[in-house]
Amino acid sequence: MKRLALLLGSLLVVTAAASAKEVVPAPVVVEEAPVQIIEKEVIVYREKEQGFRPNGNVSLEYRYFGNTEGNEENNPARGAWNKNNDYSRLETLATINMTENQSLEYRVRAYNSLDEHRDQGDSTYKNRTETRLRYFYDHGLLGDSKVDLTSRVHYQNNADDDYQTVEYQARFDFADYMFNNDVLKTDYFVLAPKVGYTWADDNSSDYSNQVGMDLYTYHTLPWGFSTEFNLYFTENFYGQDQAFNNGQDMKDKNFTVDMEFYIYNTTNLYTNGNFSLDLGFEGGYDPYTWSQEKKFGTADEGKLGTDDAKYSLYALPYLQANYAVTENMTVYAAAGAEYRDWAVNNEHSAKDWRWQPTVWAGFVTTF
Repeated sequence: MKRLALLLGSLLVVTAAASAKEVVPAPVVVEEAPVQIIEKEVIVYREKEQGFRPNGNVSLEYRYFGNTEGNEENNPARGAWNKNNDYSRLETLATINMTENQSLEYRVRAYNSLDEHRDQGDSTYKNRTETRLRYFYDHGLLGDSKVDLTSRVHYQNNADDDYQTVEYQARFDFADYMFNNDVLKTDYFVLAPKVGYTWADDNSSDYSNQVGMDLYTYHTLPWGFSTEFNLYFTENFYGQDQAFNNGQDMKDKNFTVDMEFYIYNTTNLYTNGNFSLDLGFEGGYDPYTWSQEKKFGTADEGKLGTDDAKYSLYALPYLQANYAVTENMTVYAAAGAEYRDWAVNNEHSAKDWRWQPTVWAGFVTTF
């Protein structure tokens, strides 16, 4: 009995202690949703690399040449100096860079005589057209040098005679080896060995083969000045014997040297927006020519000339107005007068220095 009482008492104590404790809820397990990685396409915009595209320029110019000073109709000396008076020239010039190393140059000059005496032979510039085509291929630098090599194929159908010419040149440009600083810049310095062929329109034996070497230079100077100096060394081999020394000698070959030297200057007088007014000048030897076979001798004072050289020297000041219609197109108009020794007998007797007025207008556009 006593044991039973002790057991019941123990149970009561345990039950009371259990009811006195705080009830703690059972933990709840929450399952996390699986992480999903979604890959999206990322678009990166970059500037498209610009490849080469054909480019170039086109110009059109109309030019009028007036009557040379003192060349009036009632002047007994009419035609004694410049016979090329009162005529016009329409020139189209285009340069197309077809690829990074190939270009084509196209020039056409259409002459139209406005002289009422043209039928009497007073003007040699009758209605006619001169065409010139040039193809260039730039081979790049030669090895590790700074010399640039360009091939040029030249074709010309002359306006003042019945001959056509085709020529090949290998043009070596040494400009990077020339003197360059803030005062003098060598734009190009080209040595060009050449071979050529000239033939008559009737395809007769009246033709010639040429071999030689040309030098072309151009320099930019301060204050708007620039200079051009060219030399042409040519050995001519004729299909028919040619008359030299006033017909006394007949030769089947001849060596010639031609020299050109020009000075250019452009000075801006006024600029307002897209309009500008410039004072320009050009002049020099155009050309000086030497011939081994003395082809320029003339009868003078009863003596047969034997001079082997002649020259033509000129100066052309002008005033030119320009207007930029768009970023790629400019129109212009100019007026000036050319002063030249029109009658050139030989090196020592160039004479009849006269003024010839001239005006021109045109446009230039690039693409």
